[in-house]
Amino acid sequence: MSQRYLDDCSIDEEQDDDERRLALLALCIVVGAEQARLLRNARRRRTYLTRPELLPNPRSDTPWQALYSSHNDRAFITTMGVDNETFHYLLESGFSFAWDTTAIPRTDTDTHGQPRIGGRSLDAAGALGLYLHYISSTMTDTGLGEVFAIIPSTISRYIQFSRALLLATLRNLPEGAVRYPRDFGDGRNEFDAHSELVQERHPRLVGAIGTMDGLNLPLGASSDSNLENATYSGWLHSHCCSCVFAFSPKGTIIIAHTNAPGSWHDSRIARPIYQKLDRETPEGYYLVADTAFPRGVIGSPTKIRAPIKVNTPLPQDEHERQELLHFNNELISYRQSAEWGMRALQGSFGRLRLPLDINDSSARADLLETCVRMNNVRALRVGIHQIRNVYAPIWQNGEDERLWNGFERLLFPEIQRGDRIARFYFDA
Repeated sequence: MSQRYLDDCSIDEEQDDDERRLALLALCIVVGAEQARLLRNARRRRTYLTRPELLPNPRSDTPWQALYSSHNDRAFITTMGVDNETFHYLLESGFSFAWDTTAIPRTDTDTHGQPRIGGRSLDAAGALGLYLHYISSTMTDTGLGEVFAIIPSTISRYIQFSRALLLATLRNLPEGAVRYPRDFGDGRNEFDAHSELVQERHPRLVGAIGTMDGLNLPLGASSDSNLENATYSGWLHSHCCSCVFAFSPKGTIIIAHTNAPGSWHDSRIARPIYQKLDRETPEGYYLVADTAFPRGVIGSPTKIRAPIKVNTPLPQDEHERQELLHFNNELISYRQSAEWGMRALQGSFGRLRLPLDINDSSARADLLETCVRMNNVRALRVGIHQIRNVYAPIWQNGEDERLWNGFERLLFPEIQRGDRIARFYFDA
């Protein structure tokens, strides 16, 4: 084989190597461009904010700081459900101290270490404001991030931490207590006080101390079929958790049984309430409920009163018949206050209108307890509650009384016609 032939072969191999390198380089360029395009598209699809897109300092010149600095009751109530005075009352009743002295739990830090107050994006007032914004609205993390100038991961961490601090604070407040009426035996009888408020509007309801009803709150979906089945309500055709509440004529919740599976009937959820009625309620006092709650499962069937069902036999005596019908109409009217109470819960705490986490029962229970206790704080300190405004003795003159009577005649017939169980009532 000649030397010239070998040289020609060597040149051909070098040319082939150059072509392969050029082809590989071109392929790398194409792949790199495609990866860059996919990365840009992925970034565009991400729905969260980062630090550069937010205001530079969460502790100054943010929408939250402007709201907080205004000290305006209307603005506070609109966004957080409490007035300025009540907000600072919560802050000074333990929330601020706990925020400043407790380390925020994190997986990458010592949970028993000293808190780094200066390193936090929000102070105690900002953290309380964030959580009250969260439970009082349906705002997303993006909206909260724009208001408080913090990123989503910080929002989630602060909400979880603030939930525990606020709940601990509310448990120590007398206004946040969920307390059944008591007879102190020294002339102070809360059963009489509640009944007298009811009789101001419904004279025949002697002994009525409150109204009771069930509330179903929506839940998200779960991959666990057993959990899905337990939370499915055949009545609503959806997944939910069930609660039963009893409201006093002051608008406060005096009994609450929450976070039960949606497949349970109200009467089953209320079994602990039946025991309380049987053991702690003197004779002659009762709760007003609808016909979903049985009246004969406790010691005395008179501890729960409900409107008369359709086709219920009535007394033959005309006087007794008319008196029973008048009593029934007042029961129906007063039972509506339970609907007002449920509306106050879901209207004041918008977070309850969104599907709750089906897989985190503990966090859901804490949220529900916080909303229940905050309802009582709002009713007693802020005074904005439909039940309290109707049944508390704030209207004294004749003009106000005529206003109430006209309102009752206008409202209750519409309510009864729109009530999905109204057809089971005897209406006269």
